[in-house]
Amino acid sequence: MSKIIEQPRYACALATQQSVLAIPRAIPILHSGPGCSNKIGAIRTYAGWQGEGYAGGGHIPCTNSTESDIVFGGIKKLRNTIDGALKVMDGDLFVVITGCTADIVGDDVPSVVYEYQEQGYPIINIETGGFKGNNYFGHNLLLKEMVQTFLKGKTPNKKKGLVNIFSVIPYQDPFWRGDLSEIKRLLASIGLEANILFGNESAGIKEWEALIDAEFTLVLNPWVGLETAKKLEKDFGVPYLHIPVLPVGAEATSDFLRTVGAFAEIDPAVVEAVIEKEEARFYSYFTDAADFFTETRNGLPYELYTIADSAYGIGASKFLIRELGFAPKRAFVIENVPQKYRKIVEQAFLEIDAEYADHIHFEEDGGAIEARIAGDENRPQKTLILGSQWENDIAQKLEAPITHLSMPIMESLIMNKTYLGYAGGLRLLEDIYSNILSNKDYTYRFRDKVAI
Repeated sequence: MSKIIEQPRYACALATQQSVLAIPRAIPILHSGPGCSNKIGAIRTYAGWQGEGYAGGGHIPCTNSTESDIVFGGIKKLRNTIDGALKVMDGDLFVVITGCTADIVGDDVPSVVYEYQEQGYPIINIETGGFKGNNYFGHNLLLKEMVQTFLKGKTPNKKKGLVNIFSVIPYQDPFWRGDLSEIKRLLASIGLEANILFGNESAGIKEWEALIDAEFTLVLNPWVGLETAKKLEKDFGVPYLHIPVLPVGAEATSDFLRTVGAFAEIDPAVVEAVIEKEEARFYSYFTDAADFFTETRNGLPYELYTIADSAYGIGASKFLIRELGFAPKRAFVIENVPQKYRKIVEQAFLEIDAEYADHIHFEEDGGAIEARIAGDENRPQKTLILGSQWENDIAQKLEAPITHLSMPIMESLIMNKTYLGYAGGLRLLEDIYSNILSNKDYTYRFRDKVAI
């Protein structure tokens, strides 16, 4: 990192401990300084009070490296910590995660972990010193290491209709549980079985072992998981389908089902039957809300700022612009997308609306984002902000309604919520316009047309 970031929206690479905790019965073992785990684990709180998980919080084994370990090396303490974890903790997978101290000193963690692997223990390691990147970077390391080490030497047993899912990042995405559940449901509706890998609907380590058995891998994200999908194809012959846009609302979800169905060579009649049923339900609700949109149109916002990671930012923006008629103002992509993937993100936004040209910003700094928005011409109550709690202040200054789409979100308890799919699109509309109606200043503007 070459600069100080105001209002951060992610944690360091060590926060990959949360991705490990999202795998049922997986246990992270940290080789890091004291306090690191608690600090990075805070993303579970900042993203909707998500809880600790099976072996999270104070249960996470850690070497708690001190000055003496930095000077003389911490390998002995690491062995003791691993021994203790294997002895007292009931897990199907153990992942040794290194922090800044271990990576700077250069403790030979891979050699230690290899010793345990030779004894038959299900254990891997990833080097996640905070100076190397953020938890998006660390999550990708976990995916690649699981394929490279955990699946090494295994023989594929192909299963028709099984689909690996690489998509949103657990805990970092406030809605990850609901998102993965909805992806699984949508695929099941056209006859496919989702290998979702994370969350309480996952079968845990069995699903990771089945990665090489899948008919194909679905990368439902602009860049996260893409390298691992390519490796699965190269090493195990599992082809992949890359769809950069999370499907939000009817149009995008129907396109998603058609694209996946065609790739999986599913009878188009089966896919269209599902789409017809889902769209009928979606548009029946949408039509019922038409009176509200028509009667209150002069008091509703129609210009859009999006401040989120690329996956959700693209999906939500596409829905509101294509199906609700919003006009794009700016899109801020907050996860520090690697340079080689930025064209994918830019192209996805430009396919939504050409007005995004020169208005797509890869910006992690909340202060810079606020300054850019404040510098634009914004009419009171005509602008909608999709962002996080960091944007509450600028929203208030601009008299702009805000709906929280990205971390940090501490004003809501999020359990199984999603904005994906048909129902998710409707829920996003409910939240956006409920936020507007609950604000007395907005309601006052069209009080004669709204029953209060």
